[in-house]
Amino acid sequence: MTPRPLLLAVDQGTSATKALLVDGEGDVVASASAPLTTAHPRPGWVEQSAEEIWHSVTEAVAKCLTGHDPARVAGVGLATQRESCLLWERATGRPLGPMLGWQDRRTADRCATLLADGLGEPVRAATGLPLDPMFSALKAQWLLDTYDPDRSRARRGELCLGTVDSWLLWRLGQGAEHVVEVGNAARTQLLDIRTRDWDQRLLDTFGVPREALPRIAASTGPFPAVRGLSPLSDGTPVASVLGDSHAALFGHGVFVPGSVKVTYGTGSSVMGLIAGPDRAEGSPLCLTLAWDDGTPAYALEGNIRSSGATLRWLAQLLRTGEAELAALAAPDSAGVHLVPAFGGLAAPWWDNEATGLISGLTFGTGPPELARAALESIAFQVEDVVAGLDTAAGRVTTLLADGGPSDNATLMRLQADTSGRIVRRPLVRDLSALGAAHLAGCALGVFTKGRLAGLARSEDVHRPDRSAAERARRALAWHDAVARARRPGTADREPGGTP
Repeated sequence: MTPRPLLLAVDQGTSATKALLVDGEGDVVASASAPLTTAHPRPGWVEQSAEEIWHSVTEAVAKCLTGHDPARVAGVGLATQRESCLLWERATGRPLGPMLGWQDRRTADRCATLLADGLGEPVRAATGLPLDPMFSALKAQWLLDTYDPDRSRARRGELCLGTVDSWLLWRLGQGAEHVVEVGNAARTQLLDIRTRDWDQRLLDTFGVPREALPRIAASTGPFPAVRGLSPLSDGTPVASVLGDSHAALFGHGVFVPGSVKVTYGTGSSVMGLIAGPDRAEGSPLCLTLAWDDGTPAYALEGNIRSSGATLRWLAQLLRTGEAELAALAAPDSAGVHLVPAFGGLAAPWWDNEATGLISGLTFGTGPPELARAALESIAFQVEDVVAGLDTAAGRVTTLLADGGPSDNATLMRLQADTSGRIVRRPLVRDLSALGAAHLAGCALGVFTKGRLAGLARSEDVHRPDRSAAERARRALAWHDAVARARRPGTADREPGGTP
C-alpha cells in the first residue's frame, strides 16, 4: 500500500519555532521546537534576529522529521508571528538591522504625532486597525529612515520590506519571489482591508515605496516551493500561510461566525469571524482578514499586549517559576489589582500612555495576592475584549482557549468565572501549527472544511460558578484600576478612545 501523505506545519512564534507533522486523519504524529531569544537594547525596544529565526525553522523541521520519510510530506503550512517587520537586501538576502518585534514601542512618538495630525480615523477606516506602534507600518518607516533614509535603494527595488511570513517564504524559496500572505498583510497597516491591496495613501503617509513591498497572495498561495530545507525534498509545495492567531482560529474548526477563540501567549488574541467588514462599524476592536482560501473571511480581533509576559515578569520579580506562580496564587487577591500596561494598553482601550500599576496594597499583601492579581489581569483583559465582540456578533456564550498559558487550569477556571461564559480548551496542543496543517490539507485535497469541523476534539470544559452580581462587582473594581492607569483626560473615554 502507498503510505498516506503527511503535512508539515511550522509555527514561527515570538519565543520559539515549532514544527508539527500531521497525518491524513488530522492526528499529530511528531512535533519539535527550537527556542528563540529576544533583545531589549533600550526601554520599549524589542528586537529579534532574522537569521536566528530562520535557523530555528531549520532546526525544528529537522527534529520533527527525524524517523519519518520526508518524501511522504505532501505540503508545508506556515503560521507566523504577525506585525513584526524586517528589511533585507534583495540581491544577497542579508538583513539590514534587527527584526522589530510586534511588541516594539520605539515609534510611539511618531505615532503620537500622526494622531495629533488627525490621521487616526482615515488610517482606521482604510485598514480596520487603530493607529498604533504595534502594527508594521511605523516599524517599516523606522527601518527605512535608519537604513535607506532617502528611499533610493527601496525605490530601485534593491530592498525588501516584509513580515515574518514573507521572510520565511523568501528563505524557503531561496529568493525566488518576495511575497506575503494577505492576512499577514492586513496587519501591516499598509493594506486596504476591503480591496486587499496596498493603499497608496498609506504608503505615502508612512514613507514606504511600493517597490520594496511583496506581492500579496491568498492564504493558499501560490507560494514559492521549498528549496534547500533538509531533509525535505526540493519542490515540496508551501500550501498554506496564516498569521498565528488566524491559524489558531482555523485549528479550532471555526469556519463560520458564532464562536470566539482566545489565544493566550506572551500577549493574547481574542478573535471571532463576522459576516463581513460592515459588521465592524462602531466596534472598538480591530477588523482583520482571518484568511482567504478563495473567499475572504473577515474577523474582529482584540489584541492584549501582556498576558504570559505579565506572569513571566512577576515570576522573575518573586524569583520563582511561572508554573509555581499559579500554585502560589491566593484564592482571592484581597482587593489588589495589577494593570499590566508595560507599554500602554491595547484593545479595547488603545491608550499608549497608560502606565502599569499595582493598586489596593495593604500590609497584608504578599506574593500570593500579587500572583492572584496577575492571573486576574489576564482574565479581566480578555473579558473586556470579548464584551466588544458581543456587540458586533451577538452574545458570546463559549470561549475556545489555546496557547501555553491555557494549560493553567486556575486561569481557565478564573476566565470562566470572570466572563460568565463556558471555556473550552482542546487537549491537543499547538493549535496555530495544527490550523496551518489543516488549511494546507484543504488546499491539497487531503481535508475538507466539513470533515475538519466534524473531527472529535478532546477538551477540558470550565463552566462559570459566580453570580452575575459578583462578576459585575469585580469588573467595576478592575475598571477603576484601569482608570487609574490611564493618563488624565482619557480615563473617562470609552474603549477605542471614543469620547
